[in-house]
Amino acid sequence: MTRSLRWKGAAFTVPFQLGFVFLYLLPIGYAIYQSLYRSQSSGLGLGGTTDKFSGLDNYQQGLTDSAFMSSVFRVVLFACVQIPVMLLISLVLALFLDALTSKTAGRFRILLLVPYMIPGVVAALVWINLYSPDVGPLTPLGRVFGFDWNFFAPSMVWPSIGNLLTWHGVGYNMVIIYSALQGVPRDLFEAARLDGASESRIALSIKIPFVRGALVLTGMLSIIQMLQIFNEPALFRNITPQTVSDNFTPIMIIYNQAFNAGNYHYAAALSVLLALILGIASFLFYRLTSKEADA
Repeated sequence: MTRSLRWKGAAFTVPFQLGFVFLYLLPIGYAIYQSLYRSQSSGLGLGGTTDKFSGLDNYQQGLTDSAFMSSVFRVVLFACVQIPVMLLISLVLALFLDALTSKTAGRFRILLLVPYMIPGVVAALVWINLYSPDVGPLTPLGRVFGFDWNFFAPSMVWPSIGNLLTWHGVGYNMVIIYSALQGVPRDLFEAARLDGASESRIALSIKIPFVRGALVLTGMLSIIQMLQIFNEPALFRNITPQTVSDNFTPIMIIYNQAFNAGNYHYAAALSVLLALILGIASFLFYRLTSKEADA
């Protein structure tokens, strides 16, 4: 009977297992398979093309592709600034909600989560119109205070995108951190108050250490999302193609290689390389934060 119950319980995971195999494992395996081939034209290029096994040549080309590696480095530098800022704001908002009553916190939580409910493309279009010097209110508002800013200038593109991503993702990260805060024993707060600890001391010494795991989780998710950034730069490129080139981010290069240049094999190799970079970055982040937690 115990074995039968186990099989019945495992049967509930079958839909997930099938989805994981067909939507993740098989596409990954097919991408690896495609990355090992190259298309070659026959004759003078007037005939058809044939796929020839090339081994790791596509990977070698990707690792020596200055445009691809520069885009990875560009996004990594951006992530080193944007992710800490976003997580800091999310942490402050979560601490603010934790200090309120549950009823009031529930209202603010829904309000702060509204930007995350908006699709990323729609959010990008909204902010592009807000940034627009022709129809947006931010440029004339800046002139009132003596700021002559151009949100599409080369020096302002990354801050503009960073502001958009922070506005869109801060609510989601805040909910995760706030949920972790709800698991902190309230007796610790009362004991700290009896000992004369201020609310800021309680937050720094008790609350933040307890939500370290949630911060690590949101940090890893943000790293994965950041290195795959595509929608926002692609939409910005329609407005300012001189600033945002077609090799601005790694995903934009992969997209152009696959759908514009028709080089699917090389695009597959770049996709696998980007997945490896994501895995290494997430692993290093986890190891570093785990060591800090153990210390």
